[in-house]
Formats: sequence, C-alpha cells, structure tokens
Amino acid sequence: MNDGDGTLEAGSQGRKFGPLGTALVIIPTYNEAENIKAIVGRVRKAVPEAHVLVADDNSPDGTGKLADELAAGDDHVQVLHRRGKEGLGAAYLAGFRWGIEHGYGVLVEMDADGSHQPEELPRLLTALKAADLVLGSRWVPGGRVVNWPKSREFISRGGSLYSRVALDLPLRDITGGFRAFRRETLEGLGLEEVASQGYCFQVDLARRAVKAGYHVVEVPITFVERELGDSKMSRDILVEALWRVTAWGVGERVGKVLGRGDDRQPRPETRQSEPAAEQPGRKPGRSVQDAGHDAEHVAEQSEQETKQPEV
Repeated sequence: MNDGDGTLEAGSQGRKFGPLGTALVIIPTYNEAENIKAIVGRVRKAVPEAHVLVADDNSPDGTGKLADELAAGDDHVQVLHRRGKEGLGAAYLAGFRWGIEHGYGVLVEMDADGSHQPEELPRLLTALKAADLVLGSRWVPGGRVVNWPKSREFISRGGSLYSRVALDLPLRDITGGFRAFRRETLEGLGLEEVASQGYCFQVDLARRAVKAGYHVVEVPITFVERELGDSKMSRDILVEALWRVTAWGVGERVGKVLGRGDDRQPRPETRQSEPAAEQPGRKPGRSVQDAGHDAEHVAEQSEQETKQPEV
C-alpha cells in the first residue's frame, strides 16, 4: 500500500504495541576511525534521547579506542568490543542481544560510514509507532541514492528485485540496512536461527518478519555513498546473498508442491509491551566485551584504567 508520501506497507494487519521505550542505535564498525566520531555526533544531535551502541570487531585502525573516548564523555554512548571480524550479521546479532538484555524498546540498525543519514532517523521512529519493523528504503517514491555509479545502482536494484520475486515479498528495498525494530519483533524472529553473516542478513530478517506476519513499513531515505574509508562490499558477500536467497525461494516452492502451503503466519496476537526502563546514568567510559556468540560481559572502567578497554 502506498499512502502518497512514498511509505509502503507489507501487510495490512500488524501488531500495535504500547510505548516504544528508549531507542538504541547499533552501529557496527570495522576500520571506521575516519567516520565514527562524526556519525555518533550526528545521531546524538538528531535524536538526543536515543542511546548509541558501537559494535566494533576489534578494528586494527583504532576505531574501538575512539569509540571508548566518545563513551567516556557521553553516558548515552556504549561500546561493544568483539573478538574479531565476524561479519555484519554477527555484529548486529550481538548488538540486538545486548540491547534486549538491557531493556531497550527500540533497536535501530545504522551504518558507520555516513551512508545512512541520522537526520532521517526521526522519520523511522515515527513510522514505528504504527508498525513492527520500519525499513529505510532507497527504492520507494521519495527515496534516492547519491554519488552511486550506475553499475552499483543496477546491482542493488537487481538484488532487491530478485529477492522480492524469489521470496514473494511485497518489499521494494529488502537489502537496505537502515532499519528500526520493536524489541518484541526481534524477540519473535528466531534470531538464534539466523546463519547469514554478510549483507544477506538484511534479507533474512525482512523475510522472517513478513513470513511471521509482522507489520513491515518502508519509508523513503536518501542513501549517500561513503566519502571516507573503504566499502565492505565484496564478491563473496554477493555470492552468499545469491545462493541463500535462491535456496530459500526454492525451499518455499518445494514446500508448496509438497502440500505445506504458504508459510506465512497469521499476524501475532497483539501484546502490550511494558515501557522499557530508562537507562540509568552510566559511568563515562563504560564498554562491553562480546565473547562471540556465547555471552557479553560488562566491563566497568575504573579511574586507573586506560581509555581503551577491550565496544
């Protein structure tokens, strides 16, 4: 459905929860030292009440240390230090777990390189009041990309179209990574079953949300190509996305032939979520160590510690 301003909705019956609670903006990083200060500053200015979690994959360029310095001066900024480079999906899953465990009501995905505009975050959060998941979309009316070569736009549009057709999903931009989730939505998606680690992770979450009957909305955004640092896109990421989407699509069609029918579920029962408790004032410099897929451990910095804990 198109309501005239470029906003598209997948599904007409979605859950409406109670107060959203505090938002946590999760920013995965790997060698983003040139960008991290600017993007965190823009998020804090755009949505001052939101908290930021930098999930750093042990960046050799010192991104994690810079994030710790930001956290030392702002109790709305947290850092999750991870063992090493395990992929975008793994970083987000760790961030989701951390956010859910700490009582956040809204969890947001955002790139560190400035391609997602923090100034558009209020639009996503406003749309989330009437949805379970909001996708920032480059391909709905009003959405656009800036400084992209035609070849890159062709690949992105083609990937979204292929995923949409293969998986029978009513979404224009299924590969984008600027998103806002209700906590309850993430809790209902079976995150422990998500295996994809690259950008296909985004397709997987959108697919799961639609199939589970959640109310998914797309709002237009402007995607700006990074100016600093190197893109993390690679041939391996594209190959993973192609084979996983194809496998999912074939599996669904085989299931229909065998009589299992469409795996879409009726919309989940409406539940009123308790307002997430406001995050207590945190001591400057707090960071968290992520022990891979097992557990996260909070590490408080004492006055004697340096500004580089293990994000």
